[in-house]
Amino acid sequence: MSARPSERAGRTTGSHGHGDGSAAGPAHAAPHRLRHAPSQPARAKQLRRHNLALVLGEVAAGGRPTRAQVAARTGLTKATVSTLVDALAAHGLVLEGDPDRGLVGRPGLPLVLDPGGPAGLGVEVNVDYVSACVVDLTGTVRTARLVPCDNRHLERLAVLDAAARVARRCAAEARRAGLTVAGVGIALPGLVGLDGILHRAPNLPGWDGLDVAPALAPLLEALSPVVASDNEANLAALAERWYGGDPSNRDFVHVSGEIGVGAGIVVGGALWRGARGLGGELGHVTVAPGGDRCGCGARGCLEQLAGQEAILRAAGVSVRAATALGTPDGSVQELLRRARVGDQRTLAALARAGTALGVALAGLVNVVDVPVVVLGGLYAELAPWLADPVRAELEARVVGFAWSPTELRVSRLGGHAAVRGAAGAVVQAILADPAGSYPAMLDAS
Repeated sequence: MSARPSERAGRTTGSHGHGDGSAAGPAHAAPHRLRHAPSQPARAKQLRRHNLALVLGEVAAGGRPTRAQVAARTGLTKATVSTLVDALAAHGLVLEGDPDRGLVGRPGLPLVLDPGGPAGLGVEVNVDYVSACVVDLTGTVRTARLVPCDNRHLERLAVLDAAARVARRCAAEARRAGLTVAGVGIALPGLVGLDGILHRAPNLPGWDGLDVAPALAPLLEALSPVVASDNEANLAALAERWYGGDPSNRDFVHVSGEIGVGAGIVVGGALWRGARGLGGELGHVTVAPGGDRCGCGARGCLEQLAGQEAILRAAGVSVRAATALGTPDGSVQELLRRARVGDQRTLAALARAGTALGVALAGLVNVVDVPVVVLGGLYAELAPWLADPVRAELEARVVGFAWSPTELRVSRLGGHAAVRGAAGAVVQAILADPAGSYPAMLDAS
């Protein structure tokens, strides 16, 4: 007879390492090279590893379950669950809270994620700022910093050094709050392959082909290793999945527009990256054949109609490509001011951009069949003027709209989504496979 799903061994993933040199942190050794005593065969360790993730997943799902409730939901025995909970608690992953009020009899103690346990550090390098934040196991941002700097005119080593400084500052603040940084995630403005290499960074001269993680790691000192390095749009989409406020939102496209236009596609709760990791380049979908030449070499790309620079130019606003975070008093704020007072040229430019964006999104929805589109980044700020034309194009062009309308939402995470997603990638890796980060759990009796 085959084992129950709760008893099957889980998939082996990479190790995430520890963040502050503490022996209590995650181990550097890859978990597929487990040390096991003769009395504990590999299958037993694989089974324990799977069950640790299973129990932690039940706690992470929320609802403050008790040990007995976790046992009932997973099919594990109460004794097994208690042993696993003790191991998770010993490594700072779960806590037992006070009993919920109003319950009859002797209530069990509810289990919650430990907000004082391991945390993820996110670092973002953008064209006009570097930023960092620390996110704890519950998804709460514990500290965040942003430093404006025009990275297009700086040597890349200077930019990496600035990013490392802001990261170390955030990590020090986290340690003072009792947290342990378990790893680092990096968000980057360009094409990042599955190999982690920044293959193309059109707005960061000299960065093409750079493997950012090993270049940044020595500057981070004791904060290495780097767990994730990805395109900013991908990480923003993951942040929307994890922290956007709707856990049921498992299938959607998150589109953001700052200097470029990027999309992150989430299917079944997981990011769809494409075969080479370069999926989601919505900004280079053709929406006007024969239109203006794009920086990629093609004509009529979405960026040439709905990118920040195109909107500013059409609105008659001074064109200085910059993010709203890095340059808070720049052209974007002037664009917003003109839109709020009803400037007709600005409103026409936004309507034109919304139409082009809706055409591109409708094509993507027809191919990928996601039920939700989320406007993020600059598009979230411009949503009061973009939403109607985007929605009109979705309704007119999505083939299944009549019986299954595509929902249009606005992200609440704003321009900080990418760095939060980078930090969250560290946290989610721990929650998905706690023994991969803390192999000592597998040695417990």
